[in-house]
Amino acid sequence: MKKPQPLTPLFKHFIRDSESGKRLKKNGERITAGSIVNYKYVLQNLVQFSTDTDFELRVCSILRLTARELKSEKAYWKKFYKNFTEFMYKKGCFDNYVGANIKIIRVFFNYLKEEKDLYVGDFHKQFYVRKEEIDILVLSPDQLKFLIHDKEFEKRLTSTQIKLKDIFVFGCTTGLRFSDIFLLTNKNFEKTNDDWYLKLKSKKTKTYSFIKLPSYAVEVYKKYKSNNSKTTLFGEKNLSNFNRSLKRIGEMAGFTDSVEVSREKQGKTKKVNSKAKERFCDKMSSHMMRRTAITTLLILGMPEHLVRKISGHSHGSSSFNRYVHYAQAYIDKEIEKVHVKLENY
Repeated sequence: MKKPQPLTPLFKHFIRDSESGKRLKKNGERITAGSIVNYKYVLQNLVQFSTDTDFELRVCSILRLTARELKSEKAYWKKFYKNFTEFMYKKGCFDNYVGANIKIIRVFFNYLKEEKDLYVGDFHKQFYVRKEEIDILVLSPDQLKFLIHDKEFEKRLTSTQIKLKDIFVFGCTTGLRFSDIFLLTNKNFEKTNDDWYLKLKSKKTKTYSFIKLPSYAVEVYKKYKSNNSKTTLFGEKNLSNFNRSLKRIGEMAGFTDSVEVSREKQGKTKKVNSKAKERFCDKMSSHMMRRTAITTLLILGMPEHLVRKISGHSHGSSSFNRYVHYAQAYIDKEIEKVHVKLENY
């Protein structure tokens, strides 16, 4: 006989056990703070979905259920998946975000079975996790050189904007993630003979990097280094302020060419803001730093295996292959310009 339990309290337990360290990753490490934040967003989405659509969220152990009751449970979770994903798409979400929510819900199902000894079935394995290939937007080598070297442009910036530009340039050079950049201290910088190196362990992937720095990146380090070896180089991070200010700097730099951005919903491509043309500067964000560093290295001829080592991507990384394809497209475009000049006599 069915004995349903409310889903929301169990999901809150899932979050608390993740926060306290009672629930760990498969390798024994604690769940990251970023993952826990994502769990909380999923819970908010589930509660809003249940409230707005009057859909009862509950779980039920399938042990000792009759064949008819098992069939009913299967139908319930099939309906949940359909209704919840449709609700998220109507909110304006795209495949990557909807897929990320479903992925966490699948993790929650596994938690019920493995941690709570509550076997609610394997219906979650039928929940399809959609992914989309988001357009890669990066600075061109000329745009990056402009931000590095143009002193007249820098004179137009406030001191806060200059610091943010320096951080952005540093990120576009080293390929560090935003979170790693704001953990840097003097201990991460090492001078060998006349060369400076950046050494660190990635917070996300736990991989080690040892990167030789160009002179302009060394200047950034010396400009912001602290006398206290424990003090972070760039101070406190604020992602929203960083991205908002970066867009303004891009606008002031003249990075205003129109860009057409597309996203996917249920596997179908949808244009974003088709009524209003978006400018390149409007799409500038912290993500652009790492993407720019990787593509710049590839465009300027560094072998793929060395770029992978610097960026921390594995040999079979599908995300890295996207950078390779993007860089090749850029090279092809530049070669075509040369071909046109040669063909016109």
